[in-house]
Amino acid sequence: MDNVSDVRIFTLTGINETMDHRTAIFSLTLVYYCVILFLNVSLIVIIVLDENLHEPMYVLLCCVCINAVYGTTGFYPMFLLNLLWFTQEISYGWCLFQAFVLYSFACCELSILAVMAYDRYLAICRPLHYQSLMTIRRLSQLVGFSWLTPFCILSISILLTSRLKLCSLKIKKLFCVNWIIVQHACQDSDTLSNTIVSYATILIYVSHGFFIIWTYMHIIRTCATSKDDRVKFMQTCLPHLVSLITFLTVIVFDLLYMRYSSTDLPQSLQNLIAIEFVLFPPMVNPLIYGFKLTKIRNRILSLFRIGGQ
Repeated sequence: MDNVSDVRIFTLTGINETMDHRTAIFSLTLVYYCVILFLNVSLIVIIVLDENLHEPMYVLLCCVCINAVYGTTGFYPMFLLNLLWFTQEISYGWCLFQAFVLYSFACCELSILAVMAYDRYLAICRPLHYQSLMTIRRLSQLVGFSWLTPFCILSISILLTSRLKLCSLKIKKLFCVNWIIVQHACQDSDTLSNTIVSYATILIYVSHGFFIIWTYMHIIRTCATSKDDRVKFMQTCLPHLVSLITFLTVIVFDLLYMRYSSTDLPQSLQNLIAIEFVLFPPMVNPLIYGFKLTKIRNRILSLFRIGGQ
């Protein structure tokens, strides 16, 4: 294998499979991306402009939608440009930036979902203390934690990757992934720091998952003894659970596949598995919250009634 440590261009070989149907895939992807932007931006605008929705649960939903816009913008525009220009290449700098955006998107999503679980735990299990515990200051701190922690961790990870001497130019995916870039390091490169940060990141976000499980154990136990709490659970916790299960399913599937993948699978199926986390959650979240949360649904219906007059 040639030493190409001064690499400036990566080749995304996963795009090869899409080129035979480039026009159709470009059109469908563009429409899908526009729908994602429309749904998420619409919810953001509704929550920001309606003072009745300036509550912790809706502020956190707004954060989820902002994160969806951020994450999908890290993938779709570059993928569309690659299809449009019939190119498979991406510069090393943009590759690292895309890996940072997509990784931080995934970590931020789990952090926000953990904060949402905490908010629901307080609302259902400790309703008398909810207002005093979930203050504007506390909410701001939690939202800041949800964003800044992943950005700091991923910044360290990407900086460690950028110092590696690389011996391969090809990435068998539709987008750049930090773990695969590290795998392309030459044999004499020191990747121990990358491995430590990688497993530390996994440990941190697995702990988020255990925290969410802990909150829902308490929520379900409380709801089992109260009809009113069961109604509240169905109205506010069910959308969160659907969002959480959707996200965790696609992320775990992708991580397991990336670490223990089989080259026997068709490239098109490999591509679908790879982009699930920017394909389903950003579309499912605004739909499930928009239909299920009463205040959001009523606000949307009122806008349609005003528009129809």
